[in-house]
Parts: sequence; C-alpha cells; structure tokens
Amino acid sequence: MNVTCLIPCFNERERIGGVLDVIVGTACISQVICVDDGSTDGTADFIQRHWPEVEVVRLLQNVGKTAAIKYGLKYVRHKALLMMDADLQDLRKYELEAALQAYRKYDSVDMIILRRINSPWFVKWYRSDVLLSGERILKTADLRQVLRQRLKCYQLEVAINRYMLRHKKVVRWMPWSAMNTYKVDKLGVLDGSRKEFRMYVDIVNYVGFSHMLLQLTSFTRKMREKQKSESRRPRFLQQLKL
Repeated sequence: MNVTCLIPCFNERERIGGVLDVIVGTACISQVICVDDGSTDGTADFIQRHWPEVEVVRLLQNVGKTAAIKYGLKYVRHKALLMMDADLQDLRKYELEAALQAYRKYDSVDMIILRRINSPWFVKWYRSDVLLSGERILKTADLRQVLRQRLKCYQLEVAINRYMLRHKKVVRWMPWSAMNTYKVDKLGVLDGSRKEFRMYVDIVNYVGFSHMLLQLTSFTRKMREKQKSESRRPRFLQQLKL
C-alpha cells in the first residue's frame, strides 16, 4: 500500500521539522506534500532546503487549512491519504506505523483517526481529541467528496465525520501521543482564545447542534485487533448501528 501524506502549513518553520523527520522515514509513505499556505517566515524554503524529497506547493496568500488541503489534493498520487498537522510535538514513529499497518491489513476500515491521548481532560470531555484530530488515514476519494462542499477553515474534520456517518463508513481510532500546538501558544492568550472560540462556533454552525451531539455520543470506537479466526470478520469491523 502506497500512502500520500498531505500537510498544510502556515508559518510553521519552527515546528514542522519534528513532523517531517518522522514522516519521511515512515514505511508505506511514498509521497509527502506540504502545502505552504502563504507563510511569511520562510517555511517553504526551509522545507525544500532540508527535505528535498518533500513536494512543496506554494500558495501566494493565506487561504486557511481546508482550502489549502483542497488545493493540495491536485498533487496526490495515491489512493490512501494521511492527513497530518504541521505543528505537532512528540510524534512517535511506531504509533504512526502501527496505524498504517492496521489500515493496510483491514481493508474494511474506511478511516483511522489518530486520537490525541495526551490532551487535557477538558478536551477529552467533549471528545475533541478524536472528533477534531487532524491526523487521519482515509481514502483520497472520500476526502475529495467531502471537499465538494463549501467549508470554512475549521470545519473540515467534523465535515469528514459527518460524511463517514451518513455513508455508513467504518471508522476507528488508535492512540497517538503527539499533541498539536495550541493557538494561545502561537498567538497569545487573547488572539488565541478568540480563534479557538471562533473555531467552535464555525463547527456547530456547520453541522448543527443535534448532529454535533451524534458525533459526541456515537462516532467511532477504538480499533481492536482481537479476533477468533482469520476467516471470521473481526468484531471491531462491524458497522455502528446508529
């Protein structure tokens, strides 16, 4: 199985190196695309200088994560896609490889979400460690379908969740120690808090309160590889009854 890793980035020169060091050495990943979303800190040049094997797509102005990913899809060569954020800390290669191996082994699984297990308790309480995780393995064709809609910057992950639910796709999560860098750490407490608040407003406005509750209560379970025989379909692959 060949996988494309797609990474949107905006002014992430100080953080993206730790991500790329793991990604470029990971088995199964044969194409890495970084979409530079109008960075002003030299992110694109930094990537090309230190990781020449990475394909860098440059956008002249900042268009937001969702639009950057949509643009980057034009360059994806493989049917399987790994979405990855550029600001992650404490990535562990063995966790990523375990998720990729599971996705390859169990072809009935349509998407695996890498759950941020080290998130603060309040993030876990409303399941943002799963529902809003930017690290996902899925079919490129499914993401293309999701992006046929008009989406704002912060709505992509919940839009993918809704698509998977509506089309009765099988989705599972696996543990992921990496953590994203919070907006308050990048922008300061005031500006960061404003962006966080706007993000959640955009999300609820897009999916609606009732569907957000559905995602909170019913969407995806942990991936388990316990099975009684190779000839019998594993229980964790059974479709959720919603």
